[in-house]
Amino acid sequence: MSDLFSVSRRDALKAVSSGFGYLAFSSLAATASAKEVNPLAPKVAHFPAKAKRVIFLCMRGGPSHVDTFDYKPALTRDNGKTGQFRGSLLGSPWEFKQRGKSGLWISELLPEIGSMADEMCLLRGMHTDRPVHPLAMTALHTGNSQLVRPSLGAWTLYGLGSENESMPGFVSINPAPGSAQHYGSAFLPAVYQGTKLAGSKAKGRRRSSRRGGDGSIVPDIKNPMLTTRQQRQQIDLIQDLNKEKLKRDQHAPAVEGVIESYELAFRMQSEMPELMDLSRESEKTMALYGIDGSESDSFGRQCLLARRLSESGVRFVEVSHNGWDTHRGMDTSIPRLCNEIDRPIAGLLADLKRRKMLDETLVIWSGEFGRTPYAQNGNGRDHNNKGYTSWMAGGGVKGGFSFGATDEHGHAAVEGRCHTHDWHATILHLMGLNHEQLTYRHAGRDFRLTDVAGKVLTDIVA
Repeated sequence: MSDLFSVSRRDALKAVSSGFGYLAFSSLAATASAKEVNPLAPKVAHFPAKAKRVIFLCMRGGPSHVDTFDYKPALTRDNGKTGQFRGSLLGSPWEFKQRGKSGLWISELLPEIGSMADEMCLLRGMHTDRPVHPLAMTALHTGNSQLVRPSLGAWTLYGLGSENESMPGFVSINPAPGSAQHYGSAFLPAVYQGTKLAGSKAKGRRRSSRRGGDGSIVPDIKNPMLTTRQQRQQIDLIQDLNKEKLKRDQHAPAVEGVIESYELAFRMQSEMPELMDLSRESEKTMALYGIDGSESDSFGRQCLLARRLSESGVRFVEVSHNGWDTHRGMDTSIPRLCNEIDRPIAGLLADLKRRKMLDETLVIWSGEFGRTPYAQNGNGRDHNNKGYTSWMAGGGVKGGFSFGATDEHGHAAVEGRCHTHDWHATILHLMGLNHEQLTYRHAGRDFRLTDVAGKVLTDIVA
């Protein structure tokens, strides 16, 4: 009987990642028995943490480092010459300027982000194994480009738990279609996977229209068909059946994930709609994030939502921005992309700082790789996994600091080289987790995010 009525893994995943799908329940305060262990409860870190939470700003497509954060005067000097590898070198058409007291060189395309230079730690020696989008993006998120592995957010939640029992501990805002693996939990219990939130696209200059946010980007958060009592009876029946199956099977990670997912779904319906209502924010804050109907409006809303989620106790928030695959037409596409992210990201950093949250919030910015210093299609750049730039801010990293370097033309990392495994190891370290000790037993061996590699970049830790 319990086999027939127990909820499948597919239903569990749908419940978590789509706003709890068609099995939406009411917002009564009832929870599971106090005797049961909540797998999302806060856990003790391996050592004192620099950061309590992460906001990952994921730039999908591979931003051109030599046009944004990696100043290469030699590339400008040698513009049009035959490169060392192939094609003609293409100097950046945009000027770089020294920003802040630290004097970090940042492109004129990002003046607002440049104003926050003294909070930023540029990692200019990044490199990864694959120059292909799907493989490099999967490695960026999971540490492995070929096999299904838990994501960075899932590992973080597994290691530290959540600070808010009424909210998911890991949220992915505006993930690309087909990218479920990037916020998935793989062989970790399903409760550690990310909850997907669609990005709000509401625009308009009028206060009433641009400040919306009634929680509608979480599908099916409300149940119009059942009364509060009926919904509680429904979830109690399902939970009893699943617990009976779990008792009989003794080990059923999928069922364990379902049980906690449904209780979380039940609790979060009272908090999520209110949290996503941006009308509670001031006009000044909305303007800070560029929420004004311009190009920055949509991403600004997502960054503001990331701050609100982090403030509520969500451990790991990822915000995705797409379109950075600039093989051609970069003279118009890169300025447009920079306009979309410049004010929102600067606003996020400034808002976290004024709320005294930045010191305990690790903000990370990265794509899956960079772009070549030589031209492609006359006015574009090809993929480049040999060298690129990511950056971090807050959360225990040195502000106004540049670590690592590419060669004079920006093709390959030559100093302070940072592989994806090193990047992951450093993020976990800042969260108080030893990447070699954060393991999970699966298929007869202990797995970890960094596989058998990874070195913490101690030079960037404040």
